[in-house]
Amino acid sequence: MEKPQTLKIYLSTFISILFLAFSLNAQTDFKAYNGRVVDGQSNKTLEAVSLNINGTNISTITNSEGEFKLKVPSNYSDAKLMVSSLGYNTYVLPLSELSNEESTIKLYPAITELSAVSISTYKDAEGLVRKVFEDKNKNLEEESIFMTAFYRETIKRRSRNVSLTEAIVNILKEPNGSKQQDAIQLGKARKSTDYKRLDTVSVKLQGGPFSTLYMDIMKYPEYIFTDESIKSYRFSFDKPSTINNKTVYVVNFSPKNSEFRINYIGKLFIDVESLALVSANYNLDLSNKRKTKNLLVSRKPRDVVVYPLEANYKVDYKANGNKWYYSYSTLSLKFKVNKKRQLFNKVYTLASEMAVTDWEINVADKKIRNKDKLRPTVIITDAISGFSDPNFWGKYNLIEPDKSIQSAIDKIRKNIEKQKEKEKSNTVAGTP
Repeated sequence: MEKPQTLKIYLSTFISILFLAFSLNAQTDFKAYNGRVVDGQSNKTLEAVSLNINGTNISTITNSEGEFKLKVPSNYSDAKLMVSSLGYNTYVLPLSELSNEESTIKLYPAITELSAVSISTYKDAEGLVRKVFEDKNKNLEEESIFMTAFYRETIKRRSRNVSLTEAIVNILKEPNGSKQQDAIQLGKARKSTDYKRLDTVSVKLQGGPFSTLYMDIMKYPEYIFTDESIKSYRFSFDKPSTINNKTVYVVNFSPKNSEFRINYIGKLFIDVESLALVSANYNLDLSNKRKTKNLLVSRKPRDVVVYPLEANYKVDYKANGNKWYYSYSTLSLKFKVNKKRQLFNKVYTLASEMAVTDWEINVADKKIRNKDKLRPTVIITDAISGFSDPNFWGKYNLIEPDKSIQSAIDKIRKNIEKQKEKEKSNTVAGTP
């Protein structure tokens, strides 16, 4: 078989394995709660719903099937669970009400009305957006923060999984005014890649967890809204919405023209009271095929041409008191690969997501040693190896795998078990 050529995809607009030397949640005695979240009216499962233990920084989110697993230290068994999603009323319930098996939590759409004062305060949507970025420091923590996060990266050819990577990482997030760069340390990790399904092109994401961390546009606004680029966008108000029982402005934005090679179309969700960014959903404008050819590509073979078909991004923030923190981000890239002398092109989908599952203000001034830091150019699939058993993650919170991913994991695990049985049988047979 021809050796796969490497095609590295990276976010040009963002942008030895060590186990954790420390943990934000040191307790080993915990209980896991399973369930799913649905729309109370339509019974439709809800994706990326935030679940947080009240009074703590322990959290997780639902997967694309609305499923979740939340691991909670036993000393919080009497705590309450807050379940929230954009456009829905926040639901609070005691952990004791969750069943031992799978619980179903229903969220109901919120009816949102802005007061006359709020409506008249910002008639100019662009002025509101500028205000958000100009005053961002008052809403963000002024000290460094240590975060534990779950990172997942998948690559598909058409609808078939060819690569799955998962990791627990520690993030040292520096305040906006600091000259120090945010740092990431790789902790527990596992992967599986089936290069046979990639044919002659090996597709990899350059940046790993940094590809999602750099989507924190409040920390890295230069990747989307600079003083220069913000003038090239058209902003308008949409119908207001609700998150965590708080009203948010909804601002649409789109490019006025195609002056820049990279333009975005999307929505910003801004808290009415604090003017903090709550969430942002946007996608790359790929309408000009000639201009976007080979966009997002770091390296490729000469005989390959790449056309991005979709590039979707989402980032969420969570409030704690009067401060807001990076909480979750996800990206999805879909592109077509044309290779000379091949009749059919290939379509790949690459997705990554990172969810902060625990954090603390870094009062102890913890550091990540230089030799332990991941580089922003890391290819995470090359940095780790192997899959592991179902209890691999222990007490760590993570995003429940999608059914398609779970099927891939199950198949991989069966192959590992077969290989172990085969090795065991050969050992017995060779015994004198």
